[in-house]
Amino acid sequence: MKIKARVKFISQDKTQFFPVLKQRVDEYFETNKLSKHANASMVFKTFILLAGYIVPFICLLQFQVSFPESLLLWTIMGISVAGIGMSVMHDANHSAYSSNEKINSLVGHTLNLAGGSVFNWKLQHNILHHTYTNISGMDEDIQDRLVLKFSPHSKVKWYHKFQPFYVFFFYGMLTAYWVFLKDLIQIYQFSKNGVSPLSKKETILAIVKMSFFKLIYLFVLLVMPTLFFNIPFYQVLIGFFLMHFIEGVILSFVFQMAHTVEGTTHPLPNESNTIENDWAIHQMNTTVDFSPKSKLISWYVGGLNFQVEHHLFPRICHVHYPEIAKIVKQTAGEFGVPYLVNDTFFKALKSHLAALKKFGTLPSANEVIV
Repeated sequence: MKIKARVKFISQDKTQFFPVLKQRVDEYFETNKLSKHANASMVFKTFILLAGYIVPFICLLQFQVSFPESLLLWTIMGISVAGIGMSVMHDANHSAYSSNEKINSLVGHTLNLAGGSVFNWKLQHNILHHTYTNISGMDEDIQDRLVLKFSPHSKVKWYHKFQPFYVFFFYGMLTAYWVFLKDLIQIYQFSKNGVSPLSKKETILAIVKMSFFKLIYLFVLLVMPTLFFNIPFYQVLIGFFLMHFIEGVILSFVFQMAHTVEGTTHPLPNESNTIENDWAIHQMNTTVDFSPKSKLISWYVGGLNFQVEHHLFPRICHVHYPEIAKIVKQTAGEFGVPYLVNDTFFKALKSHLAALKKFGTLPSANEVIV
């Protein structure tokens, strides 16, 4: 698969960056006669990750495994469900998995396997995060959480200087909090602040539906093993939270290493409540790729290590991002647009921890992380 050769140029009008880039990406798919959606390898990965979550749970129920063996099974489930979230659910809920919206909806509801709500996720991620990336007060995904500070524009507390040390623990709490409280709190907030398009009656129905799915999820994973398979409840409870801890750590680090790192900007709206930048340039300034050459990481995190490409083309399946990245890098260079990359996972991790340290000690709310 080759990109069409073109005459290189430097444009002073950066607003043309994205139109030119989009045209080139479209040409790439047309020239190579490729669909922008999932291919056979993507479908195969979907079944592998689903099996990695479902099969260990079946083994847990059907076989008299020891407690240490059960913890191993819960661990595999945690790794697999994080992979489902990054590699399967994420694409589907961006309408990138299939050209058929019914298939996207079905696959997107694999989020229920993690106890989450598709409705809330789309509002938080697709609308708030992708539209207002790294804008404090708008991007829910960088909102300060309890003792964690992800923005240079929020108030610094004395304990924030220690967040690089305790962040691991709180990242592990993320998805458990999501299951039990976050979704219910969010749907109320989204309804109150106008992010949700639902009427009051529709919101109540959405809460009922969300609660129903959560109760099924909790019954299957927490109640059923003890009630029908005589597994001690304390073992199930420990395994459940181990699974969520692993899932939370993986999801949090992978996401934050694409936005909360050195080199990204956190712009604030001006007096007219606008961001003085082109949308695509904003995405390039606030987003970072990592480990682009690692096929294993790319396979597992669903192309979220190609976060730049994802933010520019969220409706394209992540299996195409490695090739699209070449076009993005070339075009960014021609227009003088920054293209931010951390070559390895550990460089990205180090940069994330360094950013957390700086956020925890910044004296000025307007200082930029560089």
